[in-house]
Amino acid sequence: MRSPRLAALELRRFGRGRMPRAALVALLLLPLLYGALYLWSFWDPYGRLDRIPVALVNDDKGAKAGGERLAAGDEIAGGLLDSKVFDWHEVGSAEAERGVEDGTYYLSLTMPADFSERIASSAGDSPGTGALQVRTNDANNYIVGQISRTVFAEVRSAASAKASRGFLDRIFIDFSGLHDATAKAAKGADDLESGLTKAKKGSKDLADGLKDAKSGSGTLSSGITALDEGADDLEAGSRQVANGTRLLADKVDAVAADVRPFLKDDGKAIGDTAELVAGSSKTVRDNLGLLAEAAPTASAAAHTASDGLAEVYRLRCEEQPLPDPEVCPQLERARTAASDVTDVSDEVDVLVTNQQGELTELRSRLAGLEKQAAALAKRAPRLDTDLESAVTRINKLDTGAHKVAKGADALHTGLGTARTGAADLNTGVKKLDTGAKTLKSGLYRLGDGSATLAQGLNDGVGKIPDYEKEDRDARTGVMADPVRLSSSSLHAAPDYGTGFAPYFIPLSLWVGAMVAYMLIQPLSRRALAAGAPAWRIAFAGWLPVAAIGLLQVVALMSVLHWRLGLEMTHAVGTIGFLALVTCCFAAIVQWLNARFGAAGRILVLAVLMLQLTSAGGTYPVQTSPGFFGAIHPYLPMTYVVEGLRRLITGGGLGPVWQACAVLSAFTAGALALTALSARRKQVWTLDRLHPELSL
Repeated sequence: MRSPRLAALELRRFGRGRMPRAALVALLLLPLLYGALYLWSFWDPYGRLDRIPVALVNDDKGAKAGGERLAAGDEIAGGLLDSKVFDWHEVGSAEAERGVEDGTYYLSLTMPADFSERIASSAGDSPGTGALQVRTNDANNYIVGQISRTVFAEVRSAASAKASRGFLDRIFIDFSGLHDATAKAAKGADDLESGLTKAKKGSKDLADGLKDAKSGSGTLSSGITALDEGADDLEAGSRQVANGTRLLADKVDAVAADVRPFLKDDGKAIGDTAELVAGSSKTVRDNLGLLAEAAPTASAAAHTASDGLAEVYRLRCEEQPLPDPEVCPQLERARTAASDVTDVSDEVDVLVTNQQGELTELRSRLAGLEKQAAALAKRAPRLDTDLESAVTRINKLDTGAHKVAKGADALHTGLGTARTGAADLNTGVKKLDTGAKTLKSGLYRLGDGSATLAQGLNDGVGKIPDYEKEDRDARTGVMADPVRLSSSSLHAAPDYGTGFAPYFIPLSLWVGAMVAYMLIQPLSRRALAAGAPAWRIAFAGWLPVAAIGLLQVVALMSVLHWRLGLEMTHAVGTIGFLALVTCCFAAIVQWLNARFGAAGRILVLAVLMLQLTSAGGTYPVQTSPGFFGAIHPYLPMTYVVEGLRRLITGGGLGPVWQACAVLSAFTAGALALTALSARRKQVWTLDRLHPELSL
C-alpha cells in the first residue's frame, strides 16, 4: 500500500464520530491559541499606555527668574496631561505613595517644592539641578517600570532643554546689553579722541602763544626796569631842580636888588643845572612812551594764554567722565599760575591806564621843562641882563619844577610796583611755558592712547554678538539641545505585534505538530504489521500531519492578516516559507515520537524550550548566556525566525534561502531517521510489548 493511501486511512479515522471530528478541528485551530491570541494580547502595548493609571504630584511652589515668575512644575504637569502618555491622576504625595504601594497606581511622578527654584538657580551664584522624582513598584508590574524609565527620560530631557533655553536666552540678552554698552563706550572714546585732537591743537597754540608772551614779558620787564631807573634819576633831578628853583625864586623875590651880582657869579652853575634838567626830562619822556605801549600788550598776551589753558583744562578734565590723573594736576597748576600772571599784568595795565592822563600831562610838562631848561641853559650867561624878565619865568619854572618833582615821585613809586609785577609776570610766563610744553607732550601721549582705546572698543563692538529675538531663539534651541538623535529604521515594523510575529508563528506551528502527533500515530501500525517498506511507513506517518500543518498555516495567517492587521512585505513567499516550516517541524516531531516513544513527547517539549530560548526571537542571542549562543546555529527555529523577519518586514532574502536549505536538510534528515526507526520497529521485542513508560 502506498504512502498517500496510508495517510488517507489515518485521517479517515477522524471522521468516525463527533469527538474525532471536533478533535481534528481543534487541532487545526490550535496554532491560533499560540500565534493569534499571543500576538493579539500585546499587538500594540505602547499605543495603550494611556490606560495605565499613574499618579502625578505637583508640589512645586514656583520661583522668580529674571524678574518673571517661573512655574516649571505647572508647565510639565500641563504638558503631561495634554500628552496622555499615561492615565494621569493629579493627587497629593501621600495618596500617590499609598496608591503605588497598594497597586492603585503603577507608578508616580513628583515635582518637588523647590523644583522651579533649583532650575532658576542656574542664573545665580549657587546653581543646582531640579529633580523629577519617579517611584515605581515592580511588585505591581516590572515591564511598566521599564517603560516609565524610557518615557520619563524623555520628559527629563525636555524639561532640561527648556530650562537651558531660558538660561542661555538670558546670556544672549546680556551679550546684546554688553554690545550696546561697548558701542556707547566706543562712541565716547571717539568723542574723546576728537576732543583730544582739538586739545592738542589748542595746547600747541597755547605753547606758541606763551612763547610770544614769554618774549613780551621779558621785554616788558626790561623796559619797566629801565623806566624805574630813569624815574629814580628823574625824581632826584626834579627834586634838585625844584629845590634850586625854589631857592632861586626865594632869592629873586627876597633880594631882587642883590640878584644881578648873584646871577653874575652863579650863571655857569645855573646853566649846568638847566642842562641836567633838560637831559633828564628827555630821558623820562622817552621811556614813558615805552611803558604805555608795553603794558596793554603784556596784559592781552597774559589773558590769551590764561584763557587757552583754562579751555584745555575744561575739555580734558572737567567734561570727561574719566579725567587723566597724570595730566589734570599739571593742568590745574598751570591754570592757577596763568591766572596769577594775568592779575599782575592787569594791575600794571590798570596803573598805566589810570595814570594815562597824568602821564600825558607829565610828558607835555617834561617837554616844556626840557625846552625851558635848554633855553635857560642857553640864556644863563645873560641872566643878569634879563633879570627882570627872568624873575617871572623863574617863578613859573619853580612852580613847574615842583609839579614835576611831585609827578616824578609818584611815577617812581608806581614804576617800582610795576617792576615787581613785571618780574612776577615774567616768572609766571616762564612756568606757563614749561607747563604748556609738558601739557603738549602729555596730550600727545593721551591722544595716542585714546586712539588705541577707540580702535579697541570699535573692534570689540564688532566681536561682541548682538542677537535679535529670532536669532536668540535659534541659538538657544541648538545650545540647549545640541545633539539630536536622528534615527532611521530600515524595514521598520509598524507595531509590536508585527515585530514579534516571526517568533510566535513558528512557536504555534511547532505546538500544532506536537499536538497532532498526540492524536495521530507517528508510524502506522497496520503498515508495520504488513511489512511495508520503512520509507513508505515514514512518509505515511508524516503526510497527514504535514497536510494538517498546511491548513494550520492558512488559518493562522488569515487571522493575523485580516483580523489583526499583519502586513507582509512578501506575502506569497511568507506562506510558502511557512509551508516548508510546518513540514520540517512535522518531520522532526514525528522522528522524536517514532524513535523514543512516550519519552519522545517530552523531548519534543524540551526541544521547543531550547529553540525558544536560543532563537533570538525577543532579545538578541548575544545578550543570553553562552550556552544559548552555542546551540543557536544548530536549531531550526533560529533560521525560521530570521527568514520570517525578512519576509514580513523586508530586507535582503539571503537569510530566507539559507533557512530554506537548512529546513530542507532537517526535513530530509528527520524523515530518514524516522524510516530507520520504522525499520527497527518492524521487529517486535519484549520492550515494545510491555513498555516501561506509556503516555
